[in-house]
Amino acid sequence: MTSVTEAANRPRLLLVASGMRAYREYLLASIGSSYQVHLFHTVEPTWERPYLDGWTVLDSTVDGPAMAATARGLHDAAPFDGVLCWDEGRIHATAHIAQELKCRNGDPMVIWRLRDKAQTRQALRHAGVPQPASVEVSTVQQACAAADSIGYPIILKPRGLGASLGVVRVDDAEALHRFFPFTRNTRPPDPVYYSTDGPVLVEECLIGDEISVDAVVTDGRVVPMFIGRKSVGFPPYAEEIGHLVDATDPLLDDDEFRVLLQHTHDTLGFRDGWTHTEFMLTAQGPHLIEVNGRLGGDLIPYLGMLATGLDPAQIAAAAACGRSSASVPTRRQVAGVRFFYVDADDTTIGTVTIDRALLPAAVDRAVVLAEPGLTVSPPPKGTLWGRIAYVTAVADTAQECRSALLKAAGAVRYTEV
Repeated sequence: MTSVTEAANRPRLLLVASGMRAYREYLLASIGSSYQVHLFHTVEPTWERPYLDGWTVLDSTVDGPAMAATARGLHDAAPFDGVLCWDEGRIHATAHIAQELKCRNGDPMVIWRLRDKAQTRQALRHAGVPQPASVEVSTVQQACAAADSIGYPIILKPRGLGASLGVVRVDDAEALHRFFPFTRNTRPPDPVYYSTDGPVLVEECLIGDEISVDAVVTDGRVVPMFIGRKSVGFPPYAEEIGHLVDATDPLLDDDEFRVLLQHTHDTLGFRDGWTHTEFMLTAQGPHLIEVNGRLGGDLIPYLGMLATGLDPAQIAAAAACGRSSASVPTRRQVAGVRFFYVDADDTTIGTVTIDRALLPAAVDRAVVLAEPGLTVSPPPKGTLWGRIAYVTAVADTAQECRSALLKAAGAVRYTEV
């Protein structure tokens, strides 16, 4: 049992938003064991309460200056050691708080440079970082001109969204006219505003395997923690339907890749915190897709924890507070996740069941996401919020892990109303 004195001596951490329980509870549970966590949220906490020291309910968690003013009052009464956020739509607002409190990762301009993919492209282009050709556009006519210049196939991509929302491959001009409204009109749960025109990016379509790198950055030094290998489905869309993390991924020991990762962060000015960076491994080498100033989504940090023994929540919280933490893997395994969807748009769920008897021994978690009565769709309409279940597995080899996830698919079933 933790004594009152021990609890009071724990570092004080301000967390902005908690995220979806099924994807983020393990993070909050971890930092709640070592930090006094105060949550900024727009609703009263429910499942979060056992892990919190306190909370403040706000009208908005995307209004950075307003949150900074509220945080200042709390900080003056009981200082925070750090500020943390793992929600893409709120990391820029969170940087305003860190700036006000003079905590790590407190430069909103740097975080906006990551969130605004056009700015990311521009900065990295001047620094010579390999990346796809990219043009920001506002109209389908501009998009056609950009595609003609780049050459088909191209990728249409919203300028500042996450979770592959609005991303689609386009093979010709007819398809571009058909898909452009889809990308332009895709909206996140919270609004994103730009100071310039061009909300859509037309980009070169790179061919290869897509990976993600979760890394901790301290005083500018980038240390990769683990690498995720993506599985993408529902073409021509880019829905991430699974990930695999191997603690012995050879890229972790690739000196040229580590130099590229460091150069990318140096160019963007990111010096403290956690990043989730995505690359396409092409025949010409790694090309930068994007850099996100937060922990990876889709349970990737959880897979990293299973595979390496590292605790991403503890490491990220320590980085936010300017403290050191363990960063040497204690395990050498492979962990993976697979997400499941319904077959047709606007399916109203009767039940989602997982037959535990059919799950291989390597399965770690099998979680139902969709409640009875919920209407869901597969991508592109459903995306992240259309998933009905997920399964994670951990094994000694990538082949064993993939095999377990494939077998587990037969255990997931749903009925319709």
